[in-house]
Amino acid sequence: MFSLKGSIVALVTPMEANGDISWETLNNLIDWHIDSGTKGIVIVGTTGESATVDVSEHVQLIERAFQHSDGRIEIIAGTGANSTKEALFLTESAKKAGASAALLVTPYYNRPTQKGLLEHYKLIANEVDLAQFLYNVPSRTACDLLPETVSELSKRKILLDLKRLFPDPGRLEELKPSYLMKIFFCIRVMT
Repeated sequence: MFSLKGSIVALVTPMEANGDISWETLNNLIDWHIDSGTKGIVIVGTTGESATVDVSEHVQLIERAFQHSDGRIEIIAGTGANSTKEALFLTESAKKAGASAALLVTPYYNRPTQKGLLEHYKLIANEVDLAQFLYNVPSRTACDLLPETVSELSKRKILLDLKRLFPDPGRLEELKPSYLMKIFFCIRVMT
């Protein structure tokens, strides 16, 4: 079972000047993190151009990262999308490639309801047996996964953890009583 212990780093997707993915540079980044003792990497998350690479490149990034790492590091695959069908396909692809977990950003742009979010994550969890991290970053997606929805998802044992950027750390208090599980928080500090 995947464990959240140690440093887990969101990788950039290195690009050539013409916009193609630099596979050699990606391999070098993965090797550097392995050699440095990083415990896990997030491939094709929001830091890794998930919204700008096409679906074929997205799947290739997951597959190649897993093949190159050869079990030497945990791979969390960014599989979120604004379409449930695409997010499901990417999560299935991540599972098939051998990823340790999936990171699913809330569907962006479409502004789904909380019921819609519940159905989105339920469908993916029911179809793919892979640990899921839900990624809530409303400042970028225009979609906020509310504490009540997180609570409902946790009751159904749908999610492993929640990665959340907090513009307001006071929201931590809203989540504490809503579910019993480990929580992975990323608090962005601008200096």
